[in-house]
Amino acid sequence: MLDVKDATVQAALRRACEEAGLPDSLRGCVHPLLRDPEGEWPPCCGGGCMPCASTLADVALRTLELLGTPRRSPVGG
Repeated sequence: MLDVKDATVQAALRRACEEAGLPDSLRGCVHPLLRDPEGEWPPCCGGGCMPCASTLADVALRTLELLGTPRRSPVGG
């Protein structure tokens, strides 16, 4: 389990958000995915939500990559 308050995690998350165009104000939405990086992540529902679950998953995946701890289980479960 990652400590989402850790400065290194926050820096990687900030960069991943910038790369994906996810506003800083929505960064906290990625925290649950980072806390359980190998857990089941929700898929896109197709309802046009903002932020989309796919975007959050993409940011979480990129954050984990930047930290050198890529996800081993498939996205969505």
